[in-house]
Amino acid sequence: MNRHRRGIFDGLPIPADKSYLKEGLSRIDEGWAAARFDSLPHVVHILTSKDRDGEIQFLKEQSDLIEDVVDEVVHAYHHGFNKAIQNYSQILRLFSESAESIAGLKGEMAEAKALLGRKNQHLGQLWYRSLTLRHVISLLDQVEDVAKVPARIENLMAEKQLYAAVQLHVQSMLMLEREGLQAVGALQEVRSDLTKLRGALFYKILEDLHCHLYNSGEYSSSFDGPDDDSSLDMRESDGGRGRKDSTSISRKIPSFLSCATPDEFLESMIKTDAPLNVKYLRTLVQCLSMLQKVAAAGAVICQRVRPTIHDVITSKIKSYTGEASKSNIDKIGRETTSDVSHSHGPGTLYQLSKQKTKNGALAVATQLVCSPISPAMAPTGDAQQAASKLLGSIFECLVDILENHITVGELLEQKSSTEVENVNTPHVANGDTSWNPDSEYSQATGGFSVAFSLSVVQSECQQLLCEILRATPEAATADAAVQTARLANKDPVKEKRDGSEGLSFAFRITDAAISAQNEVSGQGWRRSSTVPQEGYGTASVIPDQGIFLAASVYRPVFEFMNNIGLVLPPKYSQLGNDGLLAFVNNFLKEHFLPAIFVDYRKCVQQAISSPAAFRPRVNATSVYSSVVENGRPVLQGLLAVDIIAKEVLGWVRLMPNYATELVEYVRTFLERTHERCRASYMEAVLEKQSYILLSRSDVESLMRLDPANASLQNSFGQLENYIPEAEGVEVEIELSDLLLDMGPIKQENLIHDDQKLILLASLSDSLEYLADSVERLGESFISPSTTVDNKSHMHQGCHTRSTSAIPKNLASLANEYRRLAVDCVRVLRLEMQLETIYHMQEMTKREYVEDQDAEDPDDFIISLTTQIARRDEEMAPYVAEPKRNYVFGGISSVAANASIKALAQMKSINLLGVQQICRNSIALEQALAAMPSIDSEAVQQRLDRVRTFYELLNLPFESLLGFIGEQEYLFSAKEYLSVLKVNVPGRDIPMDAERRISQILGH
Repeated sequence: MNRHRRGIFDGLPIPADKSYLKEGLSRIDEGWAAARFDSLPHVVHILTSKDRDGEIQFLKEQSDLIEDVVDEVVHAYHHGFNKAIQNYSQILRLFSESAESIAGLKGEMAEAKALLGRKNQHLGQLWYRSLTLRHVISLLDQVEDVAKVPARIENLMAEKQLYAAVQLHVQSMLMLEREGLQAVGALQEVRSDLTKLRGALFYKILEDLHCHLYNSGEYSSSFDGPDDDSSLDMRESDGGRGRKDSTSISRKIPSFLSCATPDEFLESMIKTDAPLNVKYLRTLVQCLSMLQKVAAAGAVICQRVRPTIHDVITSKIKSYTGEASKSNIDKIGRETTSDVSHSHGPGTLYQLSKQKTKNGALAVATQLVCSPISPAMAPTGDAQQAASKLLGSIFECLVDILENHITVGELLEQKSSTEVENVNTPHVANGDTSWNPDSEYSQATGGFSVAFSLSVVQSECQQLLCEILRATPEAATADAAVQTARLANKDPVKEKRDGSEGLSFAFRITDAAISAQNEVSGQGWRRSSTVPQEGYGTASVIPDQGIFLAASVYRPVFEFMNNIGLVLPPKYSQLGNDGLLAFVNNFLKEHFLPAIFVDYRKCVQQAISSPAAFRPRVNATSVYSSVVENGRPVLQGLLAVDIIAKEVLGWVRLMPNYATELVEYVRTFLERTHERCRASYMEAVLEKQSYILLSRSDVESLMRLDPANASLQNSFGQLENYIPEAEGVEVEIELSDLLLDMGPIKQENLIHDDQKLILLASLSDSLEYLADSVERLGESFISPSTTVDNKSHMHQGCHTRSTSAIPKNLASLANEYRRLAVDCVRVLRLEMQLETIYHMQEMTKREYVEDQDAEDPDDFIISLTTQIARRDEEMAPYVAEPKRNYVFGGISSVAANASIKALAQMKSINLLGVQQICRNSIALEQALAAMPSIDSEAVQQRLDRVRTFYELLNLPFESLLGFIGEQEYLFSAKEYLSVLKVNVPGRDIPMDAERRISQILGH
């Protein structure tokens, strides 16, 4: 409570010497200090107190205390109150003085206002005069500057600072339009000069733009244009551009903007990473926009697109003509038709030399029936290479030009939306109806657009291709612009664009050396040399022109359209999906491929149906060669078909996307050739014993198991599985027994005509040659193609094709050829074995009881060995040694088996007869051993067995038993017993001889 009371009375100004007042205040109850004092409790307290007087006295003391305190407080604040009253009085005095000063100031201001009012009109006149003088001075300065503008603009134009010139022109024209200068008479001449300069600037910019659109300008991406010292210095300083892939980007101010006034466009040119030529194109378009000449420029560009593209193509052709060696092409075109195209795979044709072989004959003379085209027009001929290189050069140039057109087209489209000048756009020249004057966009750009440029380029390229192919479009007399309109306006989705409709051809075969014969055979005709040269002048580069050049056209066009797709912005991507490529594809499908099939099928038919097609070559070398150039005697019909197949597949290199169709053609040709070979084979073997035997399953199985098949592996590759030689002896004997058990062989059942045997040998080797060639052709398609290269994102849906099935088709055909080749040599082997049996069966018709020792073998042996030697000599040039070994290798086993079996049919034989048979065996062995292809050791082993067998007849019985005991398995039991049954004069055979021999043999 005391704390609260101290708080209530704290701060009262009580002197220190009267501290008792503070103590007294602390004893006063706080209720006395309440805001609303209630006296009733105090009255009640006094009335109820026992000491009323004491309480009243206490209250009186407190009242005195408070009065003392109040006195002290009043005394303490009295001085402050007096000072405050004094300050207030001073303030009132100052306010009074200020009011008097303000009243005086108001009076003075009123006087000044009156004075200024009298001078106001004069001051206004002076101010207006000063403004007029300043304006006149400014006008004089402007007039002086504007008068110099035309000369400055001309200087800037001379310095090739076109953007700076346009800047100055625009600024000057805006200045002349200002109020105040319009009425200045001295500037009328300047205004007239600037108007003229606007036109001069426009045409200068337009000409420069035209040059750079076609890469013939100073800042173009190629240096085909002027190459003076100034431009060279510019390229060196600005990182000039020889080709797009060697362009160096510079962030410095380009030289053609060095005099320009800094502005937003100039800043954008410094910051952009675009190549120098693109920066220059943007600058030119910006100049046109500033001059408000976008539509007019677009119209003029449209007028000049077609003739300029035509001139570009023509100049490229003339340039290529100077580089190409026309004399070499003409020389090849005049080569005689005895040269033969030959290769080891598609696209690797080469001409066989016309040098004579060792026997004095030409290597091959089948060109006329081999190929429907001249060597220059072959897939790798000079005409094809010239067409491909020429088109590649032209298309590369056109892609660069189109890239410039795309850049300018997009810029004009952007600028046209901001151009305010309403110009009357000139109509596009040359009848280019793709420009639509009703179109707001066409009006704004003068008809120029990316679609327009692309359609004109494709139209001109189509005309070029038609000239190269000698194809005339349906509307041959129509203006080229109509073609452009058709290409540009057709909807590639709703309407199929068939560019090859209504095409006719002046000729198909163009080689001068065979033109006359082709006229007779109906294969085509050559254009007369009197026909005037028109169009682009491609005849100076490609003297041989026609439908077959379509193959060389395809790849350049395909790559051209792919490259266009790469440079086209996404919004224009559909423009590159059709047009020229569709024209070429339709052309190939509807004209070229059918022509290929018809012409080559006719050649195949001529090759395999001519009288000499399956006639063994009479001028073949005496020694077999595995190489055609060295004299391998491949039948002319099959050699011609091989050349045709390789040439047809040679087109695949030029048109990889049509590999399936071309391989299908080759398969058709090869199947037809196989049928003809089968027919020739049947003509030689029909109704002959060897063919009848080969058609039997048991004989065919035994021949397949014969170990002699191993000698065919080097020629025919891996054949069917064959058993080891140890077990093969049984197969050989079984087959020999089967042949011997057929009964007497009649001569009419044998192929007695040696020419047919030689034909079979030559046919077998030729079939093997063709099978090897077909296999190599198939293997060449296993590796992935590089055409198409990937590279073609825009056409991959319709221009990529798998070749995984190609090797299977050709491999199966190769197997068919090998089977027929094997049948030929198997027939020959059987024929020689049957011929041997035919001669050896004479042994059973005579008695070998001689009365004198003869010096010569039997006549049938002499006849057989003579025939063997003659046929071996005749077949040697036509058959490789492994096959000759196979053909003649079966003679010794059959002769030995026939000689041994003949003893069972003899009634008697004497010692001289045994010697005669041994002499026959030796003569036959010597005749076979003389053949270089025969395994003489095997022949000796088989015929030694004959001599050993017959010499058993000279042994005494006991000695015979001893031999049988030692050589139990050398001969069969039946053969050992036949030794006992024959009557040998002077030999003593016991009665139980057969039983004793049987005991030894375990029977």
